[in-house]
Amino acid sequence: MYHVLNRAAGRITLFRSPEDYAAFARIMVEAHARVPLRIVSWCLMKNHWHFVVWPRGEQDVTNYFRFLTHTHAMRWRVARGTVGWGPLYQGRFKSFPVQSGSHVPMVCRYVERNALTAGVVKRAEDWRWGSLWLRRQKQMDEPTRALREMLSAGPAGRWPELKGWTQTVNRLQTKGELAQLEASETRGRPLGDEAWLGKMVRQGGLEHTVRPEGRPSGKRPAGRV
Repeated sequence: MYHVLNRAAGRITLFRSPEDYAAFARIMVEAHARVPLRIVSWCLMKNHWHFVVWPRGEQDVTNYFRFLTHTHAMRWRVARGTVGWGPLYQGRFKSFPVQSGSHVPMVCRYVERNALTAGVVKRAEDWRWGSLWLRRQKQMDEPTRALREMLSAGPAGRWPELKGWTQTVNRLQTKGELAQLEASETRGRPLGDEAWLGKMVRQGGLEHTVRPEGRPSGKRPAGRV
């Protein structure tokens, strides 16, 4: 599993209107037609977005989000007559491995309550541009149905659709959960328990993501001048 995100460069607002969100959603569907990546959760915010995905192949994440980010940036610039004004995003995207088991619903809760955390809505399911709202829809137009058909239940079964999931998303996450999520997002650290994290760090050469932050102390090893 992977938590994938990207943020706008500078102070650019990616989505200023419902039409902007809808245009991005259409590109999500286009990208999925090219690369049928299993998407478990997602949320769009005005200057960034989050996804939790479950790839089948090694290149699924790269291929899906490369198309999504590039196509959105190109169309966004063309629509506003700002082609050549510089990058729209801070980078191509960031992705962090997530351990199967309890860490998957943890990160999905974080993603699906993003608008609630930001104070944009009073209930997480009220945010139109995310997977939680989407799962709760009974009457759907064609664009909404296309987005709904992209959603995957994930490796833990159909937990996102279980009774009580919406209430779970609306509950505050613990300080411990938020600390893990923040370390993963800001430092590029895999999200999982200590044993799994150590294994992923060694395999991926990600030792820098678990080292203490800050500058070295400047002390020299004993016996050296």
